[in-house]
Amino acid sequence: MSEPPELPNALERFSVNQMTVRQLSLPELVDACRELGVAGVGLWREPVRAYGVEAAAKLVRDAGLTVTTLCRGGFLTATDPAERAAALAGNRRAVDEAATLGTDVLVLVCGGLPAGSRDLHGARERIADALAELGPYAERHGVRLAVEPLHPMFAADRCVVSTLAQALDLAERFPARQVGVAVDTYHVWWDDRAPDQIARAGAAGRIHAFQLADWTTPLPEGALEGRGQLGDGAIDLRAWRARVEAAGYTGPIEVELFNSALWARDGREVLAETVRRFTEHAV
Repeated sequence: MSEPPELPNALERFSVNQMTVRQLSLPELVDACRELGVAGVGLWREPVRAYGVEAAAKLVRDAGLTVTTLCRGGFLTATDPAERAAALAGNRRAVDEAATLGTDVLVLVCGGLPAGSRDLHGARERIADALAELGPYAERHGVRLAVEPLHPMFAADRCVVSTLAQALDLAERFPARQVGVAVDTYHVWWDDRAPDQIARAGAAGRIHAFQLADWTTPLPEGALEGRGQLGDGAIDLRAWRARVEAAGYTGPIEVELFNSALWARDGREVLAETVRRFTEHAV
């Protein structure tokens, strides 16, 4: 395995999202993090549930790792009452899992338009209605909900919340201890209003998560797996980190890459490369 960079202080806030190296099993990820000096991991519900939530919590805790976020809750835009009730129940389970894993941040991908609908405003209002139910539940379990705006190309099928302004308009209906936002460079780098919205979020204590990924083109078919390795694309990652920190954020900095080319490689090598790129492009 490649040696970790000689910048131990630079890694104090670094966290790797599990999807960046999804080819690694959870025990393999924990071992690789320990070997490279990575102290934080962002986990995903599906592989954690497959491993066992309690077992995963013990594995990570015994390795001395911190779970920085759990991904993902959300998909709250259904109009069918049964589907809506199922979504709320699923999000309550996600809150429970986050609490068990020891993280206080559940990232929400809020959901796209229901089949046949073109009503963006109505979909966003249903998200607000759901947050009104889920926010107090999350607070009782020591978990904060982080609404993540996704790039507009995902508005139809994944997330009708496309900008930080929209995310904050939703979050500000609720106490910051319940609902805030996740800032992901991949999704917001193009928005010239985003720097002001980061300041707005920071002033209210609503930046609950900060994630890095680069923007490379051409996008792959389907676009979902198009997140670039740090330094490979168009985003000034160091500048975005500076903006978030100027807004008062001092929490973990999580690298989340959906990239089929990275997934096809040895996961330990990818993690070592990601650590190195983080120190080169985001510190």
